[in-house]
Parts: sequence; structure tokens; C-alpha cells
Amino acid sequence: METVPAKHLLHRSKSTAWFGTDHTMNLYRGCCHGCLYCDSRSTCYQDPDFDTVKIKADALRLLRDDLARKARPALINMGAMSDPYNPFEKELLLTRHALELIGAYGCGVAAATKSDLIVRDIDLYQEIAKAAPALCMLTVTTAADDLAAKVEPGAPPPSRRLAAVENLAKAGLFTGVLLMPVLPFLEDTEENILAVVNRAADAGAKFIYAAMGMTMREGQREHFLRELDRAFPGQGLGERYRKRYGTRYQCASPRARELWDLFSGRCRERGLLYEMRHIISASARGYADRQLTFFD
Repeated sequence: METVPAKHLLHRSKSTAWFGTDHTMNLYRGCCHGCLYCDSRSTCYQDPDFDTVKIKADALRLLRDDLARKARPALINMGAMSDPYNPFEKELLLTRHALELIGAYGCGVAAATKSDLIVRDIDLYQEIAKAAPALCMLTVTTAADDLAAKVEPGAPPPSRRLAAVENLAKAGLFTGVLLMPVLPFLEDTEENILAVVNRAADAGAKFIYAAMGMTMREGQREHFLRELDRAFPGQGLGERYRKRYGTRYQCASPRARELWDLFSGRCRERGLLYEMRHIISASARGYADRQLTFFD
């Protein structure tokens, strides 16, 4: 655990395309979930020791000051570069105290995590939701705990994440699943896609947002392909990726189109929202004055 300097905690987003959020916030830098595919390892983010979790120095004071400067309440994306519920959060409570500040200033939040620790803060998300949108999202790339243990070795298993979805949904929170990335040659099967959709629906999720593929760029690509061959020895997966994708950034599954048709059809059958515009509209319902800012 290290401390790193920071000047601000809130940063304005270039667009509101991601769940309507207009700001991002990362209390931590780095992550110890060890997901093979994490884009935050990319060289452009300048965090060569990504597996070590770092705390932003004086983070809560910086956040308070940033919030106090806002002319209008922000809708904050939490979890873009580092998981807000890493294992250290259980004792440090930085995310919990940040949510208290977010609620006090009348702001909304869209929190994405791979940890069921998020259920600890149900009371704060409920309080935020009285005045602003509050979205709770659990990333689930596979419904199989054994496969997840290889590609996301430090994160809680999908079974626990889906149990968290159920607890959040039962608490009346606008809760969903991020089915992304879908790793080509590993997770891009009909069985996996349908399993995630069905498990999300069974848990009471309101939405599921998917990307049928992954991204790879400098720094992260080398790590992913190396660790992929370690996790799945003798399968030649690294070479399959190199031959198909080379140095491409967007790496769609070869089956992306048919999987999307399957995915969207099952979402409609199970009553799950899956298009961003519909998710944003549903999450903002009841906050008409804020809706006008979503598409600025």
C-alpha cells in the first residue's frame, strides 16, 4: 500500500455516453484483482506497478473541495481506472466516506466493481438515490467460477457478485451487470452469454450492458498474452490472438454479430434493458432537471 499525490479527485468527462456520467472519480490507483485483460495496465496510463494499490493523498478533502466548486450536481463515474472496492477498502473506508460526501452535495453516482463489498454501502446508495441517480454495476464476464478464477484471479467469484446484484436489487437500487469484456476464444460462447444474462435476470438486475470482445494496447497487450498462456498452458491462445488481432486496439469476437443477436434477444425475453440510451433514461427517471444535462 502506497500513497500518491493528487490535485483533484473529480475530472470532467469528455462526453456523457457512459451511463450519463459527466465526471469520473478514482480514490485509488492500481488494483490487486489481477484481471488478465485490464486496460488500465496500458502504458498510456503511466502506472507500471499496477498490481499495487495506491491511495490518493488527502483524497477526501480533495473530493470535498471539488464537490463544493460544482455549480450543479455531478453524476460521477466511480470505478473507471481502479476498483473502488478493492480488498483494502474494507478497512480504509475511503469509498464509503466518498459516498457520504457525494450524497451530502446532492450528486449522483454510477459505481462499477467486481467486489461484493459494494453491498456494505447499500444504505448510502439508497440515500443518494433520494435526490439523484444511483447506479450499481457488477462486472460479470463469465458465470463460471472456475473460468473466472483463471482470468480474474484476485476478484471475488461471479457467484458472489451475482449474489451482490440480488442484494442491491432487493434494496430497491438501480442495479445491473457489465458483461465486458467477452474474451475471444474463451468466453464468446452461446452458453456463457446466455448463462450471464439468465443469472443477471434471476438476480433481479434491471439492465445488462455488453461488449462482445475486448481491447488491447501497448503494455496491457503484452501482459495479457503472456498471462493467458500461463493460465491456459498448451492451448496456444496467445498465438491465436496475435494472428487474428496483431496490434489492433478493438478486438471483437469472431462471433460478435451472432452473439449480439442471441444476447439482445434473451435480454428482451427476460425484461432486461441492454441499450445505453434506455439504461440512461431509466436510471434518470424522476430527475427531469438532470436529464437535460445528460446529452450536452
